[in-house]
Amino acid sequence: MTDVQQERRPETPAEADGTTGLITALGKMLKLLRERKGLTQKEFGATVGYGPDAISAMERGVRVPQPDMLVKADELLGAGGLLVAAIPELREAMKRARTRHPEWYRGYAVLEAEAVELHHYCNHAVHGLLQTEDHARAVFAKRRPFLDEETIERRVADRLSRQQLFEKWPSPAVSYVLEEAALDRPIGGPHVHKAQLERLLRVGAMRNVEIQVMPTRVEEHPCLGGAFNLLTPQRHPQVAYTEIQGFPRLITDAEEVRKIADRYGIMRAVALPPLETRALIERKLEEL
Repeated sequence: MTDVQQERRPETPAEADGTTGLITALGKMLKLLRERKGLTQKEFGATVGYGPDAISAMERGVRVPQPDMLVKADELLGAGGLLVAAIPELREAMKRARTRHPEWYRGYAVLEAEAVELHHYCNHAVHGLLQTEDHARAVFAKRRPFLDEETIERRVADRLSRQQLFEKWPSPAVSYVLEEAALDRPIGGPHVHKAQLERLLRVGAMRNVEIQVMPTRVEEHPCLGGAFNLLTPQRHPQVAYTEIQGFPRLITDAEEVRKIADRYGIMRAVALPPLETRALIERKLEEL
């Protein structure tokens, strides 16, 4: 891995603002209390409204537990107010929290965090905001040139921390058009692939999220030029973002953005509607 590639790794929010110790300590307490109650991560997550991958990330200190989640966890795990007592410090840390990124990515990261609308076209991979922890780890583990284990874990942490976007309020409007091929490639093996498809169903069930699949059988396609993101930051014009072979491009020119948005609109019209997409994913799960 070159020095340039090393520079391109964004820091996690906890690394950026010095709250690592607080988040790590909360994670350890959650894990200890959960295990004392004899609950699996899946059982505990179902009760407090999170998937097992999210609970795992919180317990390892790479994802910030939200205050309302700590209130539920305190009662469920019999913490006697221990977790609730940490909420004021957590809120203060969240006020300071920000994701610092290297220059090449910084503009996009700020826009993504502030966006009121996010639209994504994914042509050969599941989008990072949709990936499970194990799927993300498998992606980074196979990246060439190879990354060392510490870098892989940091990249996974970065990716999971960005997924807190789904928990914002007010919630941003989010949509995805995924090529069917991205759902058929079993990244990480059958177990990881199954969990990834299940996560797509969970995220797709959110009120503010729509996921559509572009079937491979479609004979005409309005966008064969690669994946992209469309973002509408609060009180700012829509922008587009592309990244090909590690070369990022933030597009702010209004005419270029309009053309990409036009392609995306056509793709959404051609792709399967959200309900049919859900049925397709469920069939793929049954076939595993």
